[in-house]
This record gives sequence, structure tokens and C-alpha cells, in this order.
Amino acid sequence: RRILNTLDLVTQVVGRTVYVGVYVLACEVIRNQAGPSFVISVLVASISSLLAGLCYAEFAVRLPLSAFGYLYVYVTIGELWAFICGWSFLLSYVVGTAIVFNTWILTFDNLRGNRLSETLQETISEHISPVVQEYLHFVVPGVMLFFIQFRDFSYIGSFWSTTTAKVVTLAKLLVLSFVIISGFIKGDLHNWRLTEEDYITAGLNDTSTLSPLGSGRFMPFGFKGILHGAATYFFAFIGFDYIVTKTEKAKNPQHSIPRGILIALFICFLVYFGVSLSLTLMVPYYQLQPGSTLPEVFLYIGWVPAYYVVALAFLCILSVSFRGFWWPIIRGLRWMARDGLLFRFFSTASYFLNTLIMTIVLIGIITVTVFFLGVTD
Repeated sequence: RRILNTLDLVTQVVGRTVYVGVYVLACEVIRNQAGPSFVISVLVASISSLLAGLCYAEFAVRLPLSAFGYLYVYVTIGELWAFICGWSFLLSYVVGTAIVFNTWILTFDNLRGNRLSETLQETISEHISPVVQEYLHFVVPGVMLFFIQFRDFSYIGSFWSTTTAKVVTLAKLLVLSFVIISGFIKGDLHNWRLTEEDYITAGLNDTSTLSPLGSGRFMPFGFKGILHGAATYFFAFIGFDYIVTKTEKAKNPQHSIPRGILIALFICFLVYFGVSLSLTLMVPYYQLQPGSTLPEVFLYIGWVPAYYVVALAFLCILSVSFRGFWWPIIRGLRWMARDGLLFRFFSTASYFLNTLIMTIVLIGIITVTVFFLGVTD
């Protein structure tokens, strides 16, 4: 049934796009890649995503089928490049799932004062290797989420209803709006003009080189840092391609799909740009530690209750998103199998069986991604 209008599509796209990128990735990029010039990185990344979104809009009108980017490559270029791009899309879904896991566990552990990881390490540190010890706290939530998938595999179709998507998206935008307003209240323009004296005052030594911290001022890492940050933060805009999976459910896809993509990307840009302004104005970029999350900026400005409120809100939003996290991967496998680029078995197997296979095969990729690479990697 064609039941989705432009507002429904925009709501679902914004809900899929405004995600963990703004929650944890922004702090990583500001600290290590761009500094205060991160606001320009967001602008560059948004322009790049807009160009990609226009391409998606063009293909969605010419090829009115519910699919994902793989299908457009298959139709326009051919099977070999479609096979390569198809697996690239699947890998991006797996990486996104890994980052959601990482962010959820990091948020939960931070709210408890890192007692979960500390207790696990102190209890069994004598019996396992340091590598396993460091990442053991991923096991329990991972097992829990694994069983959630099997309990809810029949509920996937009805979960992301238009009403649910609107409620979750509204909650995200309200929380991020509070962050943006807080930034304009507690922001300090001096954080855009940091000098060596500020580093010395903060107790940071070796200010003659400032190698890991850049050279200060608005662009501590130079023009290269802006491009580096934009290339990394482009990940935060990935999610607008979700709209093309709803082409066959759109009432008027020739108009609603292009409009939905452009409006959703514009809203995402406004949110990301506002958050980037708030982060860089509230906190000196060198104060953001590796693994910092967005709510931790409230600890720096002394708003401890706001930290707990924002952190709990994001924890609930992330928890809601766990349902159906395998579905994009299984949908991609089915499309590739129907086109003869994978075994036909994947196009006929049940969701339950496909979930079992994907869990066994791809859990290794998730493990490697989360355990041995950082978020920005």
C-alpha cells in the first residue's frame, strides 16, 4: 500500500540519519582532526551528502523500486561493480551496528561511573589475557541484543510505523535542540582563539610543537584538518539512503522522494551545524578525551543534572533502535541473491534463518571493528 507522504519520509530519514554520529563521532573529530574548524567540516560534509542525495533522488524517480544503492549501480554500470558496491553497503551497515553497540555500552558504563568495566577487569583480570580483559564488557550487552533479535523478528515490519518514527525523531531533535541552546548560553568565543598560553594554563606540556593538539586558533590542524574532519564526519550523514527503501510505499514517489531527501538533509545539516557550534564554543577542543560522548560537555560547564538527563535520553533512543538492526543487511543479501550475485538460498530463506547466518558470519567483522579499531577508523 502507498501510504507514506513527504512528511512521513522526512521523519523516517531524519530519524535514521541523526544518530550516533552526532553523539560520539563529533567529539572524536573535534579532538583529533579539526578542532573549532569542525563547523566548516560539517558544512563540507553536508554539501557532499547533498550531491549524493541528488543522485539518489534522480535514480529513485527513474527506477521506482524499493531497494538500496546497490540496485542503482547494478542497473547503470553492471554486475561486477554492483557486486563490489553491494558488499561495501553491507560492510557500512555492519560498521554502523558496531558503532551503535560501542556507543550504547560506553554511555551505560559512563552513567555508572565506569564501574561495569572496572568490576569486570578487577574480578577476572588474573585469569584472561589483557586484550580479552579490555573488551570483556562488550559480551553481556552483545548476548542480550542477540536474543532481542530472535524475540522480535516477527515484529520488524510494524515497529517503524510512521507514528513511532515521528515520536523517536521528535525526541532526538528536542534533546539536540537543548544541547544547541545550552551552547549559545554557556559558549565562549575564546575557545575559537586558543593560544599556547592556554595550553600551558591547562597543564599541557610540550607546547613548542603542539603536535597532537594542532597549532591553536580556529584552525589548529590547518586546511588539511578541515578536509580530514569532513571526510570522517560524512559518516554522520549516511542514512538518507533509507528513503529509497520506501519508494514503493510512497504515495507520489516522483515528487516525495526528491523532496524528502532534500528536506531531510537540510534538517540534518541544521542540527549538526548547531551541535558543532555548541560543542566547540562550550569546551576547548583539547578537553574532549578519546571516547567522550556528547552529554559529557555538560560536566565541563558544571551542569551535572543536564548531563544525566541528556545521557539517559540518548540511552533510551539507542535502545529503541536496536530492534531490527539486522534487517538492512538481510534485505541487501536478498537483493543480491535475486540478481544472481549470491547464492539463491539467501533470497528464499526465512528472516529467522538469515538472522542466524548473519550473526555467525558477520559477528567476526563486528568484533574486529569494535575491538581493534577506533570510532574514527
